[in-house]
Amino acid sequence: MQDIPRELIEKAAEGNMDAFEEIYRKASGYVYTIALRVTGNISDAEEVTQDVFLSVHRNLRKFRFAASFKTWIYRVTMNRAINLYRKRKKDEGPRVRFEDGNELDTLATVKEETFDKEDSRVRVNAMLEGLLEDQKVCLVLKDIEGLSYQEIADTLKIKINTVRTRIKRAREKLISRYGKGGGHEMR
Repeated sequence: MQDIPRELIEKAAEGNMDAFEEIYRKASGYVYTIALRVTGNISDAEEVTQDVFLSVHRNLRKFRFAASFKTWIYRVTMNRAINLYRKRKKDEGPRVRFEDGNELDTLATVKEETFDKEDSRVRVNAMLEGLLEDQKVCLVLKDIEGLSYQEIADTLKIKINTVRTRIKRAREKLISRYGKGGGHEMR
């Protein structure tokens, strides 16, 4: 995510829509990527992104710069994504995930490298699907988003040793299921 100057955040908090739109432009890709990693579904990630920015718009006046804006928006995104993920799991139970049929038609025209990226994303999401929710979140934050153990602890408001334990157990579970590397390398 691009750095967002404090002055821009303060202007948006005062109701300046141009400033808020600038924040959206700088942060929406970041929010969407996090949401997609957690939900594993394009439509759900779009819904989470919309919800996050509605929440940011409503609550920006309350932001006190105690933490970085990036940490704050990350926490809001994770909470929304996890809540939606839980709701979908509860409502739908096990299912095969396919996006709308139109996407399948256009997939044939996409470059092979894009297909490979999507295939990798689907494989990683399938591997993560078998983890406990708390383990999955910590592993995604560490290995995919690149956060430090301390940043994860701060974001999730848990102890750093809890983060380490969850990541260790997640990795052990993945190794036991898929072997070391298993054709799907994770950092």
